[in-house]
Amino acid sequence: MTPAQRPSFSLTVETAPRAVRLLVAGDLDYDTSEALVEAARRYLAPGAGAEAPDDLHLDLAGARSCDSTGLSALLRVHRLAGDHGARFHLDRRPPFLERLLDITGTLTHLTSPVEGDGGAEDRSGDG
Repeated sequence: MTPAQRPSFSLTVETAPRAVRLLVAGDLDYDTSEALVEAARRYLAPGAGAEAPDDLHLDLAGARSCDSTGLSALLRVHRLAGDHGARFHLDRRPPFLERLLDITGTLTHLTSPVEGDGGAEDRSGDG
């Protein structure tokens, strides 16, 4: 019997002045969620001399699935962003994630603009 291959997961980081974008590809689940939380933590609280970002974008266009631990990670990253004074953006959500967030009642919580933000979150196909 051949052992099952683990689904791939990758996290790519793009930085810009006062903003960080974490691009998630693959399965956001029990085995991979902590990598997302740790990356967010690292970039929200940069080392000495570096400025913390005003905006944290999670780009989920490459995500293939998300289990309950993945959803928990999204909620944790949302909280981390708020704790560090950064606006949280859940960008390019695939349909399966949109449905998961909707049926769990977390869609509005994770995607509502912060007071004074002035804009809605980016979702491909939603103008």
